[in-house]
Amino acid sequence: MTHDRPSTLGALKESGYAHRSVKDEMRHNLVVKLKAGDDLFPGVKGYEDTVVPQIVNAILARHDFILLGLRGQAKSRILRQLASFLDPEVPILAGSEVNDDPLNPLSKYGRQLVEEHGDDAPVDWIERDARYVEKLATPDVTIADMIGDVDPIKAARGGHILADELTIHYGLLPRANRGVFAINELPDLAGKIQVGLFNILQEGDVQVKGYPIRLALDVLLVFTANPEDYTARGKIITPLKDRIGAEIRTHYPEDLEIGVDITRQEAWTAREDTCVEIPEFLEEVVERVAFVARDDKRVDQRSGVSQRMPITVMETIVSNAERRSLRHGEDMAVPRIADVYAALPAITGKMELEYEGELHGGDRIARELIQQSCSQTFDVRAAGADVDDIVDYFETGGALQVGDDSSSEACVRGFGTVPGLLELVGDVGLAPAATGDGHRAAACELVLEALVAQRRISRSTAGYARAPHQSPKGKGFQGFDPMGGGLEA
Repeated sequence: MTHDRPSTLGALKESGYAHRSVKDEMRHNLVVKLKAGDDLFPGVKGYEDTVVPQIVNAILARHDFILLGLRGQAKSRILRQLASFLDPEVPILAGSEVNDDPLNPLSKYGRQLVEEHGDDAPVDWIERDARYVEKLATPDVTIADMIGDVDPIKAARGGHILADELTIHYGLLPRANRGVFAINELPDLAGKIQVGLFNILQEGDVQVKGYPIRLALDVLLVFTANPEDYTARGKIITPLKDRIGAEIRTHYPEDLEIGVDITRQEAWTAREDTCVEIPEFLEEVVERVAFVARDDKRVDQRSGVSQRMPITVMETIVSNAERRSLRHGEDMAVPRIADVYAALPAITGKMELEYEGELHGGDRIARELIQQSCSQTFDVRAAGADVDDIVDYFETGGALQVGDDSSSEACVRGFGTVPGLLELVGDVGLAPAATGDGHRAAACELVLEALVAQRRISRSTAGYARAPHQSPKGKGFQGFDPMGGGLEA
């Protein structure tokens, strides 16, 4: 906190301070940032041409607004960054529970303080982070939580009657005065609480225990909600819905590259004791799992597939690769497709299934998503690659056994027995020889997994791949299932 700020009302007046509403303050600071070309929402990717311009318009228009979107679309992150548009510090009357502006006090406490002390009324300063208040809406939230309640103890200690404003214990909304008040999942708020919000925002008054209280709050009110809850189920009272100035739709990453960037930014992959290298094609496979799931009819699209899915999957596959590298004493942990299958719990836990999906089971669907992702990634990365020699090897009874916990060196030795496989991953740029055994093993697994997905080769229930016409007893490359019991190459 800066110590040379005015500490009394008189000194504040002499400093030239002028009262300004929160919305005017945020508008002014936003204009400054726009002129300077600043990044308005650091770390939020993919919204530059869609969501961010709409938020900018809402702030410039001094509107309250709501972010409508499915889970994992950075709604809460955006709301918390709204505090960056507030002034670094603002003055309040010392001891005020509702951030009373010294020049325009809101509460009875603030008015009495100025009346009693005049220009000697003490002034404190609060930082911008203290002016952001967030509440998760739940059905059990009460008017007392949001607005306030009569406090008998205050009344007794101060000798006030219960109808006196000084007996109120203020709730979250009044305490957010001169700041930003965010309510997550607005439709979960009970109807009578929504009425209270509407009254205090539109009319500036509310009844606490039957006593009318005037609170002309100065606040930017922002919300989040699931579009289905907000529009289809009728959980929002019409007056409050009409009071919200802008309804802004968020969305999942529209391009794979943006999704990869988000996951790369958010996932914890830098481990202290292990050097980790993640092949770019594996990053694409992980991201495509979410993209494919968002188009799968067996997955409930009303709940969405959170961006947290690829983030947690990436963290899990790095951990699995780290565990393997530690066991084998390898200097480098390089995740491969086997590790994506080891991350099945991170996939199934992020999907809500439709009836058809429940019949298939989350584990089976997750495996199919991984296979589709591998197939698409291979097609993009190695379009037109000649895999005939590889397929012929299995067609003619060739065998390959490589365990999911095998070392990178052992995997490369095993993959070297398949004609043309190592040469293919080098020729198409997936993993040239110079990249090391870890990358080459990961690339070979991608090729074989893609061929399984495309039904060029198949796997037995024991976890090994074979040509489609061979009996289940035929052996091939291991199925990347940690429970499959693959053998060392």
